[in-house]
Amino acid sequence: MRVDCYFLTGILVALLFPSEALAATLDGANLRLGWVVPFAGVLLSIAVLPLAAPHFWEHHQGKIVATWGALTAIPLALSLGLVEATHALAHTALLEYIPFILLLLALFTVAGGIVVRGNLHGSPALNTALLAVGALLASVIGTTGASMVMVRPVIRANDDRRHNAHVIVFFIFLVSNIGGSLTPLGDPPLFLGFLRGVDFFWTTRHLAAETAFAAGVLLVVFFCIDAYLYRKEGRIKPDPTPDNPLRVSGGVNFALMAVIIAAILLSASFKLGSFEVLGTHVAVENALRDAVMVCVVFVSLALTPRRDHEANGFSWGPIVEVAKLFAAIFVTIIPVLAMLNAGRSGVFGPLVAMVTDADGVPNNVAYFWLTGLLSSFLDNAPTYLVFFELAGGDPQQLMTNGALTLAAISAGAVFMGANSYIGNAPNFMVYAIAKKSGVRMPSFFGYMAWSAMLLLPTFALVTLIFFR
Repeated sequence: MRVDCYFLTGILVALLFPSEALAATLDGANLRLGWVVPFAGVLLSIAVLPLAAPHFWEHHQGKIVATWGALTAIPLALSLGLVEATHALAHTALLEYIPFILLLLALFTVAGGIVVRGNLHGSPALNTALLAVGALLASVIGTTGASMVMVRPVIRANDDRRHNAHVIVFFIFLVSNIGGSLTPLGDPPLFLGFLRGVDFFWTTRHLAAETAFAAGVLLVVFFCIDAYLYRKEGRIKPDPTPDNPLRVSGGVNFALMAVIIAAILLSASFKLGSFEVLGTHVAVENALRDAVMVCVVFVSLALTPRRDHEANGFSWGPIVEVAKLFAAIFVTIIPVLAMLNAGRSGVFGPLVAMVTDADGVPNNVAYFWLTGLLSSFLDNAPTYLVFFELAGGDPQQLMTNGALTLAAISAGAVFMGANSYIGNAPNFMVYAIAKKSGVRMPSFFGYMAWSAMLLLPTFALVTLIFFR
């Protein structure tokens, strides 16, 4: 799309949504609601177009999200001035977007080199064990990584059963979402919290009980459903997968995973000074961490046999798509975060009132459900950021006095990404792989019927036990 089209559109937006406050600084108290439109447009495009117009989205997603990004960047430049707008964009890119994408790239590459071969027979006990292992793995190599490593072995284990779609549905619940709630490696929202100053093991300590409860309930329910269907159907189909011993290859990638974890922990433990780039102070330890992520990618590619990547169906397409989408998200969310920082004096005052009681105490039930319900249909990473800022945006305060609020936001964003196919990136990837493998997966609304019957009651119990 031509640059002059972006420019003219940006001028139109600036005229429609002017703000005197932007002349000097991005004062969220004076920003009008129109500045939310590009951010909402990006999220709705991601949520709706892959299902409503998949071919159009596949061929034009870069242009679509670039347009939404331009509708924020150009008015910022016109209002703040080119230098200040460049500094604002550089701040977001250097401190949030680049570290975020490099971590995802490293996890994606390393997980793509870990292959589980062989054939298991999907009895209820074995399937439950596989889901439990996958859920634990999700907090180590990420929900996307764990999903890609585990989904094919799970499908192979159940390819001789008449009823196997429910196994993949629960796989999405547990491995692609809930299991990733214990570390910043597990799910993108939690890594954004880490970049904002939340301690690496904070979620491990404060979400362990909630995660164990939700996962435990779902594993018990799954075992009961799977055992009933297993007894009812027997093994009536010949197993299309030859029996082979179970084995795991790609050992070097486990070592590289340890390198990723060590780099993140060390970056949070040492202060080595900083340097300035385009008005942004970049910590040396964080720059070194990001450099390690790049090195991990090249080492993994060099040492992983091609046959392992082929066995996993590895390609760069998914991570390239994520990089493009999040570039637009991080640009368009800049004014939204400024408006949230304004609290009750900004246009989001009514939203602040919804999550805050009359005496000013945070309503943690509201934080959990609002974060969760939005994460069910919009990307859970920016949703987490929105409510993180709404809760004050101060990591030290949120980790101590506001610990229950931060736990509610974190759990809502990670857990309820499972409510629909579009709540978290791995959901639709798992759906596509399973469907291509012959599993009769439920439709979009059919899947939501499963989540409404099983997840919402589970989350209601989580609310009553942990957040009231």
